[in-house]
Amino acid sequence: MHDPAPDGGPTDGLAGWIAGLRFDDIPTAAIERIKLLMLDSFGCALFAADLPWSRLLRETLGAIDHTTPGCAVWGTAERLSAPHAALVNGTLVQGFELDDVHRVGVLHVGAVTLPAIAAIAETHPGMSGRDLLTAAIAGYETGPRVGLCMGPEHIGQGWHSGATVGVFSAVAGAARALGLDPARTAHAIGMAATQSSGLMAAQYGAMVKRMHAGHAARSGALSALLAARGFTGIGGVFEAPYGGFCTTFSRSEDRFDLAQLTGGLGTRWETLRIALKFYACVGSNHTTLDAIRTLQADHPFGPDDVAAITVHGSRVTVDHVGWPYRPDGLTAAQLNLPYCVATLLLEGDAFVDQFTEAAVADPARMALAARVAVREDPAITARGRTARHAVRVAVTLRDGTVLRQAVEAPRGSEESFASADEVIAKFHKLAARRLAPTHAERIVALTMTLENLRDAGDLLAALAGGSA
Repeated sequence: MHDPAPDGGPTDGLAGWIAGLRFDDIPTAAIERIKLLMLDSFGCALFAADLPWSRLLRETLGAIDHTTPGCAVWGTAERLSAPHAALVNGTLVQGFELDDVHRVGVLHVGAVTLPAIAAIAETHPGMSGRDLLTAAIAGYETGPRVGLCMGPEHIGQGWHSGATVGVFSAVAGAARALGLDPARTAHAIGMAATQSSGLMAAQYGAMVKRMHAGHAARSGALSALLAARGFTGIGGVFEAPYGGFCTTFSRSEDRFDLAQLTGGLGTRWETLRIALKFYACVGSNHTTLDAIRTLQADHPFGPDDVAAITVHGSRVTVDHVGWPYRPDGLTAAQLNLPYCVATLLLEGDAFVDQFTEAAVADPARMALAARVAVREDPAITARGRTARHAVRVAVTLRDGTVLRQAVEAPRGSEESFASADEVIAKFHKLAARRLAPTHAERIVALTMTLENLRDAGDLLAALAGGSA
């Protein structure tokens, strides 16, 4: 017989913080940062609105929601029920490996948080811009802390943390948007936890990998809506000794740290540790791509000059992105490190135009990818979560020259966050595929002045719209 988790544990502590968070509690730096993070997520979603997997999902759910639905699908004129809109919009933000990442917590935060909050805001009109920002901060602070609690071994076991951990960002944002009290917030967390799911094998070419974030957003929104009506969830779900989140999703108790759930709440802002992407591929690949760009700047070379490239990283990096490349689809291409290295060398960049279905089996890329080896560096592995993306790269040229470069964190990371102008430029580049320039500029203006909006629905309405 297993005893249930006691009241007053980490779950209740986290729920109490979420329920009590107020806009005036949040430092200006976190507010300014989250507006940029939100804008980046909106751009990712707008770009992905008409990708093949996005269309399939929109059409399928549109056929289900044949009644009068109420929530916008971003970048389109379509509307779906609140849970389905959260599912689609979350899928859009994560639709092309362009969205933010909390590197240490191993979580794409905007993709799971913002669609859940939007579903609440559209079905419960009257939310102000400050209310929306406060709900977003609740989500952006919660999910990464769960990721920190679980540690890198969670994804090493084969769980897709963007989905399994992402439900907690989603439910925290949705619960705060609804104004739930601590008890109902805890119930919402307990409901979201039992819906947590996502397998990393989806990275080998499956469209469903794109939908994991959407599933988490839907589960979080639905859990908060149910809790508001009195539906109950698992009590003390993080610390429950049998069937709780942490004990079930980790091999042993020494693999998770419950203190991370509430550590530094209100004083250490995880929102400020979220990184942005400037390559259209999984975050684990970015440090290697940055290393190669640095080496090329110092010692120009092209793909024909390369005899071999060896990347040394953590065990998680090797397992996550270092597998031998096979042309199994665009998802696999964007996650595979050797393929992304080959793309950068052959194309000069690794952004949206460089990743196409036609290039998945490109013989030149595949041949160059075969010259890239990814090896574990036990010293990097031993550093744990602080070295999540650290790499040592060695490029051996055909003339025998060996070029070496180590990179700890990628461009756009918390150590070197992008400027507002860079984030806005990325947004316009992505949104241009769907919206007219004036429409895109309105979204920028509304997002960057969100704290002044009396009705957050103005921003959500602007996110709807057809092709440019």
